[in-house]
Amino acid sequence: MESWDTGENGSPVIHEANPEPMAAEARRQEKEFRKQLNRFARDIVSDSIHKGVKLIVHRPEYDADNQREYVRLSSELLPIVREIARKTLPLLEHESASEFARNHYYGAKFQADSVAYRDFRYFAKKRPPAETPSLAVGLRVDESASMAAFGRLEAAKRAVIAVYEFCRMCDIPVLIYGDTADVSRLEQMAVYAYADLEKPDPSDRFRLTGIRARSNNRDGMALRIMGERLAASPKQTKLLISISDGQPKAMEDYTGSLAVQDMRQTIAEYERKGVSFLAAAIGQDKEVISGIYGEERFLDITDLHEFPAKLVRMIARYLR
Repeated sequence: MESWDTGENGSPVIHEANPEPMAAEARRQEKEFRKQLNRFARDIVSDSIHKGVKLIVHRPEYDADNQREYVRLSSELLPIVREIARKTLPLLEHESASEFARNHYYGAKFQADSVAYRDFRYFAKKRPPAETPSLAVGLRVDESASMAAFGRLEAAKRAVIAVYEFCRMCDIPVLIYGDTADVSRLEQMAVYAYADLEKPDPSDRFRLTGIRARSNNRDGMALRIMGERLAASPKQTKLLISISDGQPKAMEDYTGSLAVQDMRQTIAEYERKGVSFLAAAIGQDKEVISGIYGEERFLDITDLHEFPAKLVRMIARYLR
């Protein structure tokens, strides 16, 4: 199947229309990796309020239908993403050679042009000669049932694909998980590891089309698992973005003040570990989400069509 996208050098990119079944050794490795992800996630939440929640981490597979959906969703996105990456990469080269590193909460040099972003990263500081800009990105996708409404699910998929491809173009490690709660009594929390920092795979782009609107959402648990995964990264800047259309709600009583307090404590804990948070709100509970994360960590996504490019540009800013 020949891609519509000719790439940077004008040569057509060829995708296999009917991929061969995964080899036995590859399947064994995937199974072991899935077990490893489950052990890690369960260990992380074992001393939190989620310790009794039955958790399963899935490693979604993909097929020819996923490949076709990826081509459909990405057809108008890749030229935009490539253009943002083209403009960003020279800045990275300049930044690596610069005496000052931008976007810090404190420093020796005030950057007036940064005030417009309202994230308090208004200063630059001198960088040691060996230090280069460094970023790892985590993208958490709320897969609650309400995401099926008003085109939110398609917008989220497009945004996730745009972020994934931008990170690949800029050689940024990327972690993309989806989650839902209350699938069954034996699966009270389901996490879908579409792309992971430890095992990057070019085929992960096809897994992303498996994002679905499913059941409830237990946001604090998902943030804790992903926050710990990012905190372990050696990268200098660790950015965790949550795409959600509503406030947390899961059985039995994970809602209201209990859920809000858990999320705020989780955010505070992992910010101390060097993880920065952003909430991209695409639904009706924008005020509640803003109140949980704080205005400085909040993105109000009103135009879903502009969502992918807006999110990619926000990530590009963390590289400058």
